[in-house]
Amino acid sequence: MRIILLGAPGSGKGTQGEKLVAHFGIPKISTGDALRAAVKAGTELGKQAKATMDAGKLVADEIVIGIVEQRLAQDDAKHGFILDGFPRNTAQAEVLDAMLDRLGQPPMSRAVHLAVDDEEIVQRLLDRAQKEGRADDKEDVIRHRIEVYNAETMPLLKYYDDQHKLVNVDGIGSLEEIFARIIDAL
Repeated sequence: MRIILLGAPGSGKGTQGEKLVAHFGIPKISTGDALRAAVKAGTELGKQAKATMDAGKLVADEIVIGIVEQRLAQDDAKHGFILDGFPRNTAQAEVLDAMLDRLGQPPMSRAVHLAVDDEEIVQRLLDRAQKEGRADDKEDVIRHRIEVYNAETMPLLKYYDDQHKLVNVDGIGSLEEIFARIIDAL
């Protein structure tokens, strides 16, 4: 199974992705986690990405695409994976399709969209900022990230719907309720 998790920052992609990992036994590939790890480690990639991420902007496509391709080529991803944070626009989705073909892998199976109201997202991320101390979770930055998501990533819903791969899931409720909806939709 090859699943893409779509949803605004704070919609629950990371949490639900981990539950899907346990359910299907396939790896979750999160570009956000990979970029944050690079920033924490102080790598060259991390230094390039840090200022962009702190401002709530999207990291350059070539950096993100490179991270994803390296990861998809690893043995544990050859039998399926869950993508969280990639693709984030239609151009990247087309690159992903070509990348999978080039790697000799089947195409994506499903795109799961976790639908959550923008104001709920803001509250979730402000709560997370207090609990985790994340510098990228300030209200103005959160609202900017939602605007960027709505402008750049929402067109992916049509892209995957046109391929009959999109499933919309209500992202409000308990973790277990949302997970059950995802499994039912898959």
